[in-house]
Amino acid sequence: MCSDVAIRVTNISKCYQIYDKPQHRLLQGLFRGRKQFYREFWALKDVSFEVKKGETVGIIGRNGSGKSTLLQLICGILTPTAGELEIRGRVAALLELGAGFNPEFTGRENAYMNAAIMGLSSEEIDARFDDIAAFADIGEFIDQPVKSYSSGMYMRLAFAVAAHLDADILIVDEALAVGDAFFTQKCMRFLRKFRESGAILFVSHDSASVINLCHRSIWLDKGSVQRTGTAKEVCEAYLEAYFETQQGPSTVARVDNKKPAGAPQQGALQDQRLKFINSSPLRNDIEIFVFNPDKAAFGKGGARITNVNLVSETGDTLVWVVGGEMVCLTIQVKMLQDISSLIIGFIVKDKLGQALFSDNTYLTYAGNPQCFAKEEMVEARFSFQMPILPAGEYSLAAAIAEGTQDNHVQHHWIHDAMIFKSHSSSVCTGLVGVPMSDISIRKI
Repeated sequence: MCSDVAIRVTNISKCYQIYDKPQHRLLQGLFRGRKQFYREFWALKDVSFEVKKGETVGIIGRNGSGKSTLLQLICGILTPTAGELEIRGRVAALLELGAGFNPEFTGRENAYMNAAIMGLSSEEIDARFDDIAAFADIGEFIDQPVKSYSSGMYMRLAFAVAAHLDADILIVDEALAVGDAFFTQKCMRFLRKFRESGAILFVSHDSASVINLCHRSIWLDKGSVQRTGTAKEVCEAYLEAYFETQQGPSTVARVDNKKPAGAPQQGALQDQRLKFINSSPLRNDIEIFVFNPDKAAFGKGGARITNVNLVSETGDTLVWVVGGEMVCLTIQVKMLQDISSLIIGFIVKDKLGQALFSDNTYLTYAGNPQCFAKEEMVEARFSFQMPILPAGEYSLAAAIAEGTQDNHVQHHWIHDAMIFKSHSSSVCTGLVGVPMSDISIRKI
């Protein structure tokens, strides 16, 4: 196998024998193959692909398409009926929730057992256990039987163990479907770092997370590969096929619309439906949680973020905001050394770590770099119309840098500095919604 290929799957097939009655299984043994008492079900048929080191490949498909069977074959849990598998490197897998855990064992005991199964010695596990416990962040429950764990705690411990096995290949099967926004973002950051050198097979029903994380994607249907290609192309084709199964074949031809954009519209927007929406259950109520300075952070330490806040146009601190309203994000900073060419910015991400919108102060002051002395306090203010957010959790990262947009020193970056929670929304689809200045139907 080529040295840069981590996984090679060649014409893999998996067949199961389906018996209609329990006695048919006994008869099949008695007749020793002279008569067939079962039906064949091919979970996989002639599946072939490669995953290279440093590559992330997504696998999508409906329930029963063969995704989990494929991953279990790669992990060695199942034996293929036909075909060849070549694996180069240590494999860490996150399959079914809690798979490989003994419910009677504590979290600590399960962590040691799983790491030992993966080939780590007791000394190696001892050296890593504190990091595993810190990553899982389940507190004193680490010494409680895992049968008392919630689904989120199961996932935290399983991911923490897999993240510290020094694996070359990571297999993730819907493991991020449970868990809160903080931990999901931590996992996504780990996956992005891991894929710089390791290979990842990522299975999810969420096409947005596949597009965001994966270089390529494979679409499985009824055990066969329907399409391979870039994650965006494959996910779009999968989505189109899904709707066709629900609504019948599409009658619209695919076109590549390359019309030039029109002139930008001037003036602030106010959604024409705002009065109706805000008096209905569709009102986009967004809960704002307070700034947490103790979240994971990094930087050179020349300045420190002391507060992040969302305020109204009148300066009142907001604990709730309605999507579409004007808000002001304030980021307060203390200089710990003299800083020239200060840049303050933020980025808002969804639960999967996908960047929704961001900005910083660089362009505003590009012709007049801002310089501040040690111990000075500074506040950056960003005024904008709050996007309409689909129901779910969101995080805001805040950052301070020194230099230019392309060449700068990062002094302080706080992940998850502030959390938003959208409780309801009028967004039809997509990552965010924007207020519409006008929507109408007219005869032409």
